[in-house]
Amino acid sequence: MRSDGTPGLVLVTGATGYIGGRLVPELLAAGHRVRCLARTPGKLRDLPWAGDVEVAAGDATDADAVGAALRGVDVAYYLVHSLGSGPGFERTDRTAARVFAERAAAAGVRRIVYLGGLTPAGVPERALSPHLRSRAEVGRILLDSPVPTTVLRAAVIIGSGSASFEMLRHLTERLPVMATPSWLGNRIQPIAVRDVLRYLVGSARMPAEVNRTFDIGGPEVFTYEQMMHRYAAVAGLPHRLILRLPMLPPGLSSHWIGLITPVPRSLARPLAESLRHEVVCHEHDIAEYVPDPPGTPIGFDAAIELALRRIKEANVTTRWSSAALPGAPSDPLPTDPGWAGGSLYTDRRERLTDSSRAALWQVIEGIGGENGWYSFPLAWAVRGWLDRIVGGVGLGRGRRDAARLRAGDSLDFWRVEELDPPHLLRLRAEMRLPGLAWLEMYAEETPDGRTRYRQRALFHPRGFLGHVYWWSVSPFHAVVFGGMARNITRAAERADRAAGALSPRGVRHREGGPPAG
Repeated sequence: MRSDGTPGLVLVTGATGYIGGRLVPELLAAGHRVRCLARTPGKLRDLPWAGDVEVAAGDATDADAVGAALRGVDVAYYLVHSLGSGPGFERTDRTAARVFAERAAAAGVRRIVYLGGLTPAGVPERALSPHLRSRAEVGRILLDSPVPTTVLRAAVIIGSGSASFEMLRHLTERLPVMATPSWLGNRIQPIAVRDVLRYLVGSARMPAEVNRTFDIGGPEVFTYEQMMHRYAAVAGLPHRLILRLPMLPPGLSSHWIGLITPVPRSLARPLAESLRHEVVCHEHDIAEYVPDPPGTPIGFDAAIELALRRIKEANVTTRWSSAALPGAPSDPLPTDPGWAGGSLYTDRRERLTDSSRAALWQVIEGIGGENGWYSFPLAWAVRGWLDRIVGGVGLGRGRRDAARLRAGDSLDFWRVEELDPPHLLRLRAEMRLPGLAWLEMYAEETPDGRTRYRQRALFHPRGFLGHVYWWSVSPFHAVVFGGMARNITRAAERADRAAGALSPRGVRHREGGPPAG
């Protein structure tokens, strides 16, 4: 809001991420005009609020793109970080923050708002985990800029789909008895995602003289072990038996978290390392500028209940996997049939079916997650576990919604690169591979009124190992990809038959197919 009371233009970076994707509709509801800066604008295309915002394309380290996105902006939200992206992520975060601060000052931005991590009192910055150290440095860079800045510092954020919640949820649900690292005894002040969003929106109206950090947290302080017991009680689970192993190092504990929960090791490690110290708020000064309405901040049990209700109702708007996994391939599929970028191996499958195109598309869009992949479930499961062992995402991410997809959605170890209903679904692999891979599924109408299913798997090898990989797995393609095409069309025919849209006489390749998944 400008000084004259008129709605200002707000820039949101990280709008494809967990917090950014939820913040945008809250800002719109508060009367702000919103512009989003996205490296891949197509990921915003299918979001419910996409038509209500401006979209600027660009990377956070591209000074020209950032400068163009900040032009005319009143308040800028900085929600970018390269969490767990490997060596050099601190340098990348530092560069992006400096670019943003400099360009915001040049554009005359009135305020920057940044969501960082809560750091423990009395612990030297050099002793912090690389993740927390980087978040603290970014906050300092923004505060030192000429633009008044609000830095909100939160510990564990509890909300449906957050990485911290998914880690807590799956550890508690899957392990009634567990041996755990010693950091489960450290004190933590969790906060509900609704309160985080409320503080973020309210920070846009802070007066110009405010340039500081604010600790934000819920009303209670727990150890992580107590949080697990509280989660079990709210979720109606039996009491959990937890044994601490004081010598369990962060690397091993993050590997253990990666195997037990959907959160991959590359993300689990910085989350676990952030809990090595106590992270408790030491002030609640934010209430002076963003007053707490009755019933807020939301308590831990209420936050868990809200998150579980969202999951039960399949109403999870964003997830930790909404943002691309650091280190995952992001190259778009080469569209030139005579692509000159190197080898491009292809496996093609095609089947005619008596099902309707609508039924076929419904099966295609519903693939993955609990619905499975329609061929050789054991092979898919083994591939997922192998990916988890080497630090990949595996199959545990599942789906955001059981029936509907959006461009940019994560889908097990794939990501939706293109969605053109009811014609095309293109997935890009985010598993650990010696190359880049895509899977395309088409639902088409033939001139004689039938329906054709087309499927194409593509692989661009990286180096000699990439070629070896393709030829080593190609003997299994007939079983995996061939069975997938066959069972997808059978599932569509069964759906039409169940709806009375397909007569038994007209059904082909119907009986004997394995169930989905």
